[in-house]
Amino acid sequence: MTQIKALDIKVKLAGHENKKPQFAKDLRLQDGSVVAAVDPKATRALVALMDMYAVLGGAACHYGGPAALAELMSALHAIVFHEAEKKNQPWFNVAHIINDAGHCENGLYALKANYGIAGLDLNSLKKFRSIESGLTGHGEVHCFQEGVYLSNGPLGSAFPQSQGLALADKLAGRTERTTFCVLSDGAAMEGEAKEAFAAIAGLAQKGKMAPYVLLITDNNTKLSGRIDQDAFSMAPTFNSLSELGWKVIRLQEGNDLQACAAAIEEAMVSAQQNPQQPVAIWAKTIKGIGTKKTADSASGGHGFPCKSPTELPEFLKEIYGEDSVPTLFNLWIEELMIIEKEIKAKAQPDTGEKIQVGISKAMIQAFKKGYPVISITSDLPGSTGVAGFRKEFPQASLDVGVAESNMISAAAGLSKEGYIPVVDTFAQFGVTKGALPLTMAMLSEAPIIAVFSHTGFQDAADGASHQALSYMSMLATIPHVDLYSLSSSEEAEVLMTEVIEKFAADRQAGRHARSSIFFLGRENFPKSFKTAENNIRYQAGVPQVLKNNLQDGRNVVLLTTGSLVGEALKASEMLSDRRIGSVVVNQSTLNKIDLATLKPLLQKCEGRLVTVEDHQVLLGLGAFVTHQLVQSGEFVKVKSLGVHGEFGQSAYNAIELYRKHGVDAQSIVQAAEAL
Repeated sequence: MTQIKALDIKVKLAGHENKKPQFAKDLRLQDGSVVAAVDPKATRALVALMDMYAVLGGAACHYGGPAALAELMSALHAIVFHEAEKKNQPWFNVAHIINDAGHCENGLYALKANYGIAGLDLNSLKKFRSIESGLTGHGEVHCFQEGVYLSNGPLGSAFPQSQGLALADKLAGRTERTTFCVLSDGAAMEGEAKEAFAAIAGLAQKGKMAPYVLLITDNNTKLSGRIDQDAFSMAPTFNSLSELGWKVIRLQEGNDLQACAAAIEEAMVSAQQNPQQPVAIWAKTIKGIGTKKTADSASGGHGFPCKSPTELPEFLKEIYGEDSVPTLFNLWIEELMIIEKEIKAKAQPDTGEKIQVGISKAMIQAFKKGYPVISITSDLPGSTGVAGFRKEFPQASLDVGVAESNMISAAAGLSKEGYIPVVDTFAQFGVTKGALPLTMAMLSEAPIIAVFSHTGFQDAADGASHQALSYMSMLATIPHVDLYSLSSSEEAEVLMTEVIEKFAADRQAGRHARSSIFFLGRENFPKSFKTAENNIRYQAGVPQVLKNNLQDGRNVVLLTTGSLVGEALKASEMLSDRRIGSVVVNQSTLNKIDLATLKPLLQKCEGRLVTVEDHQVLLGLGAFVTHQLVQSGEFVKVKSLGVHGEFGQSAYNAIELYRKHGVDAQSIVQAAEAL
């Protein structure tokens, strides 16, 4: 194969500098040498501790996945680092190590901190998922270049990119480097992953790949439960790898450190000796291993199970078994208990509820009325709000596995045959992986209803890979698709009910029904923004005036949607204190603007308008509203607040990111004053 010289790009990954782990286990390699590997028990304990710091800050975290991968990751890094030391080279010249088990990145942070590499020490873990740290919820290059080479998060996304690394190494003649990629069984359900399974083996057979090793962690568990029970078994998929051209090494004891090392060494030698056949290690692991409670739970302890630091002594004691828990970890627990007391002393009661409650209520009532509502999910029903419907009507519920594109395509077929399909996932996955299937559904005149949650910065802790900042612009122009952004559970219930009933009426009358996409946040919000003063009525396509603080003198329209309604209401009160009048408008329909409602309000404010959204300003709500107004001949002086061409990052709560990107109440006030 002809070599092609690539651009000379400096690698920003940090070397390991021949450092050894602080908490280590001896690992015997095939050549008889003994190397220090990270103690898997220490990884699990550190994950538990760093998770608790984040939980106290208000962030959700993962335990089960990194616990399952502790032995595989420990052995892999120990072997690669040992090879690098023998060759006197940086480890990243010897191997690529790519993680596509995004929920497990905190385990890698713990591993690197244990080694003291990539700028980390153990104390670095205390800021995990905070806005102050580069240790985001999932591995992201733009926040942690020293430790992450390919970003992960949406399952099945880093694995296909890793094939490009092996293709590049072959093109450049760097065939001595092996690409290792770790893939979860859930990630293997994604369409991108299935394409890569075929392409890597096929391209390798044609001599176009450098050595490639895939490590599959198979614990038959996804976020919502056991894969074979909720969806279907992945065993046939993994069995098919041999037929595709992979050499498959079966590792039954994927949580045995020594067994992991033996399998990885065998795979590495095989891939290096015969690059034309990539190697897959099919490792059986236990998600949530370390404690009986997490290992036995249906989700494998996907989310961190401890609610208080007071639970940690027993949790860590069970992880360590007959071994003693390190003194340092007990000191951290004491520190966490102090932090918890301080937080409780300042705590304020939360009287709100999740918008998702209204979604479930509407679906349940519609089904009881005889509407053929069918829930099709791709592993996130508890997060999106449809879990209540699925629990009450399991006969009307389907789970396609971790496969958002397939979810929407399957829904289109159900729609074509007379059902009312409701799909659900996080907004970031829905609008990216779902755009083409949704387009084809509309071309097939097979409308669907979608619930896409965790919009904008509402998925604060998970980081940029999960934060949908282009959710409107990606879907707004697909013909016959309506977008709704929900601000409260009451609004959700009313609009979902209206949409289901209209969907049925249009289909039965032979009319071309429209698809409806509902966007909603993650955090708790007021159950309703209806007050005795505003007396609003929620209705699809009609904006609501939530607050009329107009005064004699200067006035401004504050137009917002969804999760930022509360910030706009706060800003209105702050402006009133500064003798600036305002009117707050909730524009719940994103791609249909009711100019008849907006124009009179703008005229009272002499055309002054502030739009605010948790979305990119480019092609967002502000741009759309302004364009519609100008096209209609309306004079406006506008300030549009939103995100300006940047990715997000992890933070404990959305408000921290709202402030950073200038879409909080104070920023709204400043924009209004500037007008």
